[in-house]
Amino acid sequence: MLLGEYRHNVDTKGRVSVPSKFREDLGQSFVVTKGLDNCLYLYSKSEWQTFENKLKELPITNQDARSFVRFFFAGAAECEVDKQGRINIPQNLREYANIQKDVVIVGVSTRVEIWSSDNWNKYTNSDSLDVSKIASQMSNLGI
Repeated sequence: MLLGEYRHNVDTKGRVSVPSKFREDLGQSFVVTKGLDNCLYLYSKSEWQTFENKLKELPITNQDARSFVRFFFAGAAECEVDKQGRINIPQNLREYANIQKDVVIVGVSTRVEIWSSDNWNKYTNSDSLDVSKIASQMSNLGI
């Protein structure tokens, strides 16, 4: 299971160290793609396959479904971990997530998220992140 929060720096070549605990679950090669909330999602190959299969089930006749699938696939890239435990985040993905130097890497059960520190701070300090309110709405989802 992927969990925890880590702070790292991106070097001038766009490389960032992936925490060793995450590398154990993600493997030597995995998929990075645009995520919701202006962050990046990292999936192990097996989790990506599961996610891909769910996306394939969406009806191609539905415009929102096509846009949703396009969003994840067009922004996806395969990453390999180098000998120092780093990955190179493609420029287009760094731009999408506003990643420049400081990042927060977060484990979220089946995926890892990479956030620019600025975006993460805005997200965690946002008035819309009222955990009590969100928790009360989770009963609609069976939680």
